[in-house]
Amino acid sequence: MEKNQRKAKVLVLGSSGTVGKKIVAELAQSEDVSVRLSSRRPADVDRLRSEGKDAVYLDLDKPETFGVALAGVDRLFVLTGYTVAMLAQSKTLIDAAYKAGVKHIVHLGVFAEWDCTDPHFAWHQLIESYVKASGMAWTHLHPNMFMENILLFFDPKNDSITTYWKGERTGWIAAADIAAVAASVLREGPERHHGKDYWLSAEVATGPQIAAILSEATGREISCNVLGPDEFKAAFDSIEFETEKWYAESGVECMRQIVDGRLGGIGSVRDDVPHVTGRPALTWKQWAAEHRQELAASAARSE
Repeated sequence: MEKNQRKAKVLVLGSSGTVGKKIVAELAQSEDVSVRLSSRRPADVDRLRSEGKDAVYLDLDKPETFGVALAGVDRLFVLTGYTVAMLAQSKTLIDAAYKAGVKHIVHLGVFAEWDCTDPHFAWHQLIESYVKASGMAWTHLHPNMFMENILLFFDPKNDSITTYWKGERTGWIAAADIAAVAASVLREGPERHHGKDYWLSAEVATGPQIAAILSEATGREISCNVLGPDEFKAAFDSIEFETEKWYAESGVECMRQIVDGRLGGIGSVRDDVPHVTGRPALTWKQWAAEHRQELAASAARSE
């Protein structure tokens, strides 16, 4: 890069989340881009600025915060919360990005075919269509189930994991690989990545197969409690989750469609990680080895 050439400014939404913080780490030493972080918590913005970082206040429910946050931004990484409000949030943010002169949007979506009927997958697809029609360059990332969900939502307890798609196999991808792909796209820009859909599903496995891999990694005998969509719904009904009702119901519908075959594509490998990053995606065994201590500690808990 010539010294007088301005670095492209990248704004990362969700920069403190599972994927976002890994994207920021990937881009931290880049000579091609400068990174702007966002938060909907003013105290976090102040803290980040005190650390010398470019940070802005951006609340997806407050479009009046978009203009300042997007000023001077060339490339935007977009992901949304677990709520139907993602539709209005994304539409208004995309409009603001166009007004601000953003050149390239990288959107984190879902692993689904164009005619799927699961509600929250359809919401993501509506956003994808709006991005494509925006007039800006675009790239869509389609991750399958996160391996990290085994620690977040299906975490082992009493040496057992619980899954809710019966005996079906599902596809998986590590958050580190999602972040590596996103960072590569944001760093290299629309010249290489405009108009591309990247599919991120590196390995398929059933619940019992995952339990066997976790057992090998941790040295513990971890089993799998194989349940179905009805039990998943009962779990939502009996426990207070920080998820709105519509999104929770869509999650249950997702389990139903995996089991009855309408989301059969979920159980497939479609791995664009090496095409974008030049290296292979993590396997389940590699991911489990990296998270051995966390998995073992979780499996040892009684509740």
